[in-house]
Amino acid sequence: MAWILLAAAIACEVMATTALKLSDGFAHKGWSVLVVIGYIASFALLARALKLQMPVGVAYAVWAGIGTAAVAAIGTLFLGEGMNLLKAGGIALIIGGVVVLNLAGAH
Repeated sequence: MAWILLAAAIACEVMATTALKLSDGFAHKGWSVLVVIGYIASFALLARALKLQMPVGVAYAVWAGIGTAAVAAIGTLFLGEGMNLLKAGGIALIIGGVVVLNLAGAH
């Protein structure tokens, strides 16, 4: 159940961060409301996952790592942001770090 809550927290965070870009500095009210709701939901779901004894280091690494990779992909695919080899390498390193933390946490 903790992993399901964490996945939902990540989805809310990615939605909120994407809406943050679309809010144009909070100039667009609808996107701004989505930012606030998304971040509140994300932190609430993350807190619930932690309450279910998920290690905080693992939870935060997965939350931040997958969220970062997803937002970078959304930026590239839908928001006209560029992707280059260096940026892709950085994302791969983040994902690799999350995998290592998860493997270390399993012991």
